[in-house]
Amino acid sequence: MGSYGQGWKVAATGSGVRRLLLAALCCAALHMGSALAQGLPAGLQRAFGATHLPQSAMSLVVREIDGPVLVSINPAEPRNPASVMKMVTTWSALSGLGPEYRWRTALYGRAGASVDAQGSLRGPLYLKAGGDPFLNMAELWSLLRELRLRGVKNLTEVVVDRSIFGDVATNPGEFDDSPDRPYNASPDAMMVDLGAVRLLFEPDTAAHKWIPIIDPPLTGVRITGNIAWSAAACPGSPSIGTNVVRTGGETTIEVSGTVAGSCGEFSVYRLALSQPRNFADLFQMLWRELGGTLGKGVVSGRVPPGAKLIAWHDSQTLSDTIRKINKQSNNVMARTLLLTLGAEKAGSGATPATGASSAEAILHDQGVDTTGWNIDNGAGLSRASRLTAQGLAGMLNVAWHSALMPEYISSLAISGVDGTVRRRMRGDQVRGMAHLKTGTLRDARALAGYVLGASGKRYIVVSLVNGDASSAIRPFDDALITWLAER
Repeated sequence: MGSYGQGWKVAATGSGVRRLLLAALCCAALHMGSALAQGLPAGLQRAFGATHLPQSAMSLVVREIDGPVLVSINPAEPRNPASVMKMVTTWSALSGLGPEYRWRTALYGRAGASVDAQGSLRGPLYLKAGGDPFLNMAELWSLLRELRLRGVKNLTEVVVDRSIFGDVATNPGEFDDSPDRPYNASPDAMMVDLGAVRLLFEPDTAAHKWIPIIDPPLTGVRITGNIAWSAAACPGSPSIGTNVVRTGGETTIEVSGTVAGSCGEFSVYRLALSQPRNFADLFQMLWRELGGTLGKGVVSGRVPPGAKLIAWHDSQTLSDTIRKINKQSNNVMARTLLLTLGAEKAGSGATPATGASSAEAILHDQGVDTTGWNIDNGAGLSRASRLTAQGLAGMLNVAWHSALMPEYISSLAISGVDGTVRRRMRGDQVRGMAHLKTGTLRDARALAGYVLGASGKRYIVVSLVNGDASSAIRPFDDALITWLAER
């Protein structure tokens, strides 16, 4: 098949022109504004027609790796890629920092600090935040246990140094007025468990009621309201209403809704506290559980020159981390990764702008065309993000021919198997044949990645659709991946 440029153009002369004009008129009569899918089989032409989307809403590039471009529709039009932006962030970081890159969270005492016979550390404990995007409570507990093993029991105060990042805190309710949802979490250099708490609901089958539990049980955080018990058959994962109310130092999570008792124990995750407050409260809780004492509390500051390293925790590798980011489409991890790239390439005090410029510099050196791009926060949870289909396809081609290709592709969701496409494309022809990243916003849908055809050929596909009816593109995208897998 040939390569088609913007507008799905195809060359012809003489009687061929007349036939094309007639076909175009017929198509317009059947569906005004819809594009005739030149170069695609009849089934895909019908699938696109069924979306009722105009050609102007879509950018699509399909190319065989080391072969021809099969389809090219509005390839240079900048569009909002939603979470497909994470492909750019993860590739830039993987190629810019390396697959073995790790984040370090370190504990220091001041120069010459000692521990007395009662286990008291002279001076503050300094904590140098490293921007670990997936530090969890068990790892923080293990780090504090290392401190206890070194004889430290009593602390005057803890000084947290977040200077690796600049002022990057965001308002979690700014994007869609859902400030308690984990996907809206603000990035932070000292983030634990993504900043969220777990609301666990245990069934009391005798009393027909739900018993709420907060994990971790942070001081000043409580649940109010009631989840009604239903005798109905469980329809699927329970969905409940939540509203976080902060009054002074107290945080109340109001819950509501009805859940079938047959669903059994279930959990939801919510943002109850700011990232700094969440860390401070969690640190103090774990330190008490380990038998430690803390006098003045947790404050912000800097590690002084000459400070003495006491204990540290190194994260999992970058190659492992990007699997979580892409397969589960984790927003705050992607944002933190972009900031890390900015810190490593442009210096401490990283911001989304320095992270984005660092990513673009890496891609420019690789020959990727980023004309019209706006990487913004690196997660795609943005109305301002922009990519072009041809630029992203070019980046995916660079990644394919890189020595880091296996690490990158393994981070993508596998069709019909895992991640965000585990329930899509489950037919025998396509299941397991594509590594993909999805993107979903109210007015944007995107799908991009690699497809292995039945012939053994590999294909790159990038589909970006913007507009109020963009959700209509999903059946077409699924049919497109199936078509490529069958080739």
